[in-house]
Amino acid sequence: MDAMECISSRRSIRKFTNQPITKEIVKKIVQASSYAPSWKNTQTVRYCLILDTAKKREIAQNCVMDFKLNQNTIENAPALVVLSSVTMRSGYEKDGSFSTDKGMHWQSFDAGISAQTFCLAAHDLGLGTVIMGIFDEKKISEVISLPHDQQISALIAIGWPVESPNIPKRKTVDELLQIIE
Repeated sequence: MDAMECISSRRSIRKFTNQPITKEIVKKIVQASSYAPSWKNTQTVRYCLILDTAKKREIAQNCVMDFKLNQNTIENAPALVVLSSVTMRSGYEKDGSFSTDKGMHWQSFDAGISAQTFCLAAHDLGLGTVIMGIFDEKKISEVISLPHDQQISALIAIGWPVESPNIPKRKTVDELLQIIE
């Protein structure tokens, strides 16, 4: 599939088949994601793949702030990826000062780029994903023993999709684009 088709056909998938996800396919997706741009090429994003059903259940039941949609999605996905970022690097100079007035914003920006790259690479391989943002970072950090120098940016459920949702209404280019000539 070409890039434009991959971008325009990718959807958030919340229902998956029971077919397992292999470590090898996720390694391939992470390899593609490693090409996502980042602040001064810091490459601070990390991926924790959870295949263990009991760990996924623990996260679903105790770490998503009782948000039912995320609970169901995580419990029914064959795999969950915890996307995290090494802190105090993206947007910073080597002396620890901020490079711009955006402060820590660049850490989230880089994580977002990496998450989208991950999801597009997965879609290109026929997998479905959904990025989730309602979670208790402290609880998940404890469950997965996240290193102390990292912060969780997002959860991504991944699996073989059961459905292919219709495209939601999109804004027009005229609504999105300002041209200054």
